[in-house]
Amino acid sequence: MLRPSHAHSAFSATVVLMVSTFLSRIIGLVRVKYIVWLFGRGMEADALNAAFVLPDMISYFLVGGAASITFVTILTRYHDSGREAEGERSLSVILTTMYIVLGAAILLAEIIAPWYIHWWFPGFDDSKAALCVSLTRILLPAQLFFFAGGVFGAVLLVRKQFNVQAVAPLIYGMGTIVGGVLLVRHMGVASLALGTVAGAFLGPFFLNAYFARRAGTHYRPILDWHDEGLREWVRLSLPLMAGVSLVTADSWIIAHYASGTSGAVSLMSYAKQLFTAPMAVLAQAAGAASMPFFASLWTKKQHYEFATEVADSVSRVACMGLLVASGMMVLGKPMIDLFFVGGRFTLADSHQCAAYFAVFSISMFLWSAQAIYARAFYAAGNTFLPMAAGTVVTVVSLPIYSGLYHGLGAMGLAVASDIGIAMQTLTIAALLHKRRMVSLASLDYIELGRCLAAGVASGAAVWLLLDGLGGYLVHAFAAHLPRQSRWTDLLVLLLGSALWLVIADRVLTRAGSALPRVARKRLGLA
Repeated sequence: MLRPSHAHSAFSATVVLMVSTFLSRIIGLVRVKYIVWLFGRGMEADALNAAFVLPDMISYFLVGGAASITFVTILTRYHDSGREAEGERSLSVILTTMYIVLGAAILLAEIIAPWYIHWWFPGFDDSKAALCVSLTRILLPAQLFFFAGGVFGAVLLVRKQFNVQAVAPLIYGMGTIVGGVLLVRHMGVASLALGTVAGAFLGPFFLNAYFARRAGTHYRPILDWHDEGLREWVRLSLPLMAGVSLVTADSWIIAHYASGTSGAVSLMSYAKQLFTAPMAVLAQAAGAASMPFFASLWTKKQHYEFATEVADSVSRVACMGLLVASGMMVLGKPMIDLFFVGGRFTLADSHQCAAYFAVFSISMFLWSAQAIYARAFYAAGNTFLPMAAGTVVTVVSLPIYSGLYHGLGAMGLAVASDIGIAMQTLTIAALLHKRRMVSLASLDYIELGRCLAAGVASGAAVWLLLDGLGGYLVHAFAAHLPRQSRWTDLLVLLLGSALWLVIADRVLTRAGSALPRVARKRLGLA
């Protein structure tokens, strides 16, 4: 199963990618810890976090931000119809074309970066803006590696080979850390940006390209505007380029408004990265693993099986999202204190970051569900409708972000993010239902209700333990331990997590849910 060429089932692929995503997020936490230790919420941290926005925008608007997703659909059709040679030629044509287009766009972005930074981050002073420009210019070339790696990775996904996809993000995540460790004394914060680019080359690009070649795929520079695969890729990707989904735009909008509050760009970025760690394990891993199987079912016109598989996947990730969110909301503060406080990151910074994190966590089940719903559209070869709907939702959300920011400050942006993703998820679900692709009635509402009840009960119990009489006893006991603050946070996390698991398990079992029994079986505990 660990061989790079191993062909996975939907379940084993999900397990592999969930383990990979978990490890990747652990590395991500180490990466964030390293950044907050060095730079806290200071000027360098704000500039570094903001520097990712322009490269992300270029990737999104020029390649649709989903090279591997759309390419999986195309290659699946070639593969299932026995036209793999034509698929390989189309791969070469698309790569050659986009090397030219994306390369030209990156060169232009290098030139206009100063004007862009002053426009998108109006709250940055001259020194912070200048540093952000420098870091942005370092990060821009990484988009070429991500795009090419996504295309080569799609070759492996079509063959149900997920192991390389599991390892590539781990290498990418390590790049930032290694770059900082080796070069931070000589280059400062720029070392982290340089390490990020090196990680993008070695992980997402080189690893995928090497194993795609071993699988028999050979890239040749070809320009052919009439190629069938290129036209199909443009047809699928153009809606993604022309529109914008709130899933991606959310972080851009938050950074834009947060630039007016000192340190808010960094604190909200840290909170968002912590929030996306479990969300990625739940939704992105399951979505990436399911995408080739969704596409294959749709291509074979097995529409009932397609609808059932999508509905089951949405129900599973939404149930887990409801449960996990309750634990995140009540345990976020001690977790952030334990892992991040130190260096230039203070307790006050931690309290503010934890507050953003708790509000973001409310929408965990919505982020999880929309990731699966969106891939249902992509697998069916329809990228226009979800992107058009996403663009409308984004436009409608803008005054909500603006109004809540001016009314509640940076916290208003977290609330607006939850409202926006709720609109996005409900809109995509309604469109799938209206087109009779995936019925809303097929969701497992009974299990969703059980998980909501378990999440509320376990979350409330942990809150009472930490903030009521139990919280007093915990802190009184921890006062006798050495290095009080660290030991207190660790004790709170352990006790809180144990209580959360016990209460959630008891409520789910009493309510008749099969989830605890299945979880024990999968973990070898029953």
